[in-house]
Amino acid sequence: MAKINITDLQVAFTYQQIYKVDFDAATGTKIAVVVLMSVFFVCINCIMLFALRSKPAFNETTRYILFAHMLLNDSVLLLITTIMYAMSLALASVAKGICSLLVLISTCTFNNAPLTLAVMSLERYAAIRFPLRYGTFATQRNTGIALGAIWFLSCLNIMPDIMYELITDPNHLFKSTFCTREKLFVAKWQADMAQGFEVLYFVSVTAIIIFTYISIMITARSVSTNNKDSARKAHWTVLLHLIQLGLCLTSFLYGIIEKMLYLMTGSDSSLFIHLRYLNFLIILILPRCLSPLIYGLRDDALRPLFKYYLCYGANKVKPVVRLH
Repeated sequence: MAKINITDLQVAFTYQQIYKVDFDAATGTKIAVVVLMSVFFVCINCIMLFALRSKPAFNETTRYILFAHMLLNDSVLLLITTIMYAMSLALASVAKGICSLLVLISTCTFNNAPLTLAVMSLERYAAIRFPLRYGTFATQRNTGIALGAIWFLSCLNIMPDIMYELITDPNHLFKSTFCTREKLFVAKWQADMAQGFEVLYFVSVTAIIIFTYISIMITARSVSTNNKDSARKAHWTVLLHLIQLGLCLTSFLYGIIEKMLYLMTGSDSSLFIHLRYLNFLIILILPRCLSPLIYGLRDDALRPLFKYYLCYGANKVKPVVRLH
């Protein structure tokens, strides 16, 4: 493998190492694993989304609206990430306008995932701690406002870069470039701002998760003497949620981990390529694939309906949805 040196004084403050990869059996296997995993879980997500849309009760419940948004968001992220990964291996150059669109979608959906999980944890916190007032909080209008806030916060981390480049170079949309977010950086403050937003997201989401799930566990323990089965189920749910949330939070550290791997491997580009692939697969892809397994398949109301559509025709009787 030959490393292509693209060092440029204008972008020396960013990490932009590009590697030419030989398309051997190992590379083909890596690509196949990423593509098949992404396509498989996108199909699972689509079936689960269809199951959610098939019953009005799901469309009117805050918990399932947030879950549907998470499924859709993760599906888009998986597809865009896979496309950009294939482009990076092929060292394909595209117009900056197309690259800006891909980076915009990938960045927003990337940031949406942990923010959506934070809102879901707040929804569960309100349902458990304030059951009598929960109906006034968890309305379709408030859920729509929460989703709008998620997308707004996600866009804050990328829109300034695109707008700044449009202002400084109006013709940039037609230029050809290797598509990475770093290619949209034209000033050092943009890289600093991106890191600042990542730290802010990481700290904020972590604080929300710790606060809400400690409160949920305390509440579950307080009712354990009256309903041990319910408390045990709540504990397992909290544990599984924490694993998923932890994986999504580590995705904020993806860029930092990649830089550390490069510094650790030094000039050994072959080792770095393998470690970067594992980092990409475990930190970026795997957490997005676990959402339907952790949330959807453990849901007593959604699971029978999902199985019905997954094996359509095998069971002639459609399950009855009972939300609780």
